[in-house]
Amino acid sequence: MIKAITGTKDILPSDIRKWYHLENLVRKVFQNYNYKEIRTPVFEETALFARGIGEETDIVSKEMYTFKDRSDTSVTLKPEMTAGVVRAFIEHSLGEKQPLTKVFYISPMFRQERPQAGRLRQFHQFGAEALGSSSPLLDAEMIEMAYEILNRLGLNDLTVKINSLGTPNSREVYKNELRKYLSDTKDKLTAESQIRFEKNILRIFDSKAEQDQQIMNKAPLLIDYLDNESKNDFEIVKNYLTNLNIPFEVDPKLVRGLDYYTKTTFEIISGKVGSQSSLCGGGRYDLLVEELGGKPTHSVGFAAGMERILLACENEEVLNVPEPSLDVYLVRIDNDLFIKVSEISSALRKNDLIVDYDYLARSVKAQMREANKMNARFVLFVGGDEYKNGALILKNLSTGEQEKIKSEDINFLINRIKNYGS
Repeated sequence: MIKAITGTKDILPSDIRKWYHLENLVRKVFQNYNYKEIRTPVFEETALFARGIGEETDIVSKEMYTFKDRSDTSVTLKPEMTAGVVRAFIEHSLGEKQPLTKVFYISPMFRQERPQAGRLRQFHQFGAEALGSSSPLLDAEMIEMAYEILNRLGLNDLTVKINSLGTPNSREVYKNELRKYLSDTKDKLTAESQIRFEKNILRIFDSKAEQDQQIMNKAPLLIDYLDNESKNDFEIVKNYLTNLNIPFEVDPKLVRGLDYYTKTTFEIISGKVGSQSSLCGGGRYDLLVEELGGKPTHSVGFAAGMERILLACENEEVLNVPEPSLDVYLVRIDNDLFIKVSEISSALRKNDLIVDYDYLARSVKAQMREANKMNARFVLFVGGDEYKNGALILKNLSTGEQEKIKSEDINFLINRIKNYGS
């Protein structure tokens, strides 16, 4: 038997209503903030991610699904969305059409990493990007939107962490100080962190190895080297979150190890999903548009993992989405009425009612069991003596009430089902 590839997961009909609930909430919140949806291709030229994310990152060096197509072009299934959004922003001159571009997305992503709880090789993210403004209020708005979505889902065990990475100039000063601090202990770092020392020194803070953490515990912190502009912007972000009653903590070790990140960075974590605790993260990336060939453009964004969020909801037992139900299930009493049942069903469906009936020639008793299993509001009996006398029987399954409806009066039947109890 052929099974799903390791690290991928089927989303079955029994689970899809949870996804609909999350997706609808995401769209509603983003639209409230006047963000418009964008959809980019599932694959892009590999060079986009190599330049946009960084050759030395784990994503690019270890995790991407990359292959050559028939034209010998190297293409990659997208491991994240920001690079694709920026590519679209540049290619379609969105910045020339309006001074501030605010977009959101819901999309699958692909990374070949070790599967575990809340982490798959095909996974889904939603997120937002705002391109065209340096205002720290937009940084705070990103955090606010992410927190609002998680809060509306009913999640409680959340921690918002924020930090500032400063401007490129202040960060270079800090990197030099960090190199001085590590110069005598460099050989005691793990092999991976020694590579990061040469290529991307800030990412040593991301190491989970105990020997690295012990060394980094006493390292100088970037937040102590911020320039005045970065300090002022960071204060605005903190004041905004405080005024909105969004609880947060400053984490000076929260970094984004890519050079195009500037100033605000943030993460929201959950205590209910195990070691992969980050539900979303983001920050300001004022240098990325220029890095990918566009004009210098101030930008900020975030991304959130949907599988992890749903796992957190499940563990906190907060995602109480009602079971889907039918408006009406048609029960065929006489076997020669298949065509008539299908005709009535078609008329009801064209009037936005959710309708089903038996296709397996089962008994009336079996059809009633199916109606109850599908959580139908009504059953419509077609057949028997009533049908011979020109009537259908509509039964309310919650009250047990029945009434006769003329078989030719479909409009009355539709209104009765739609407006029952009103």
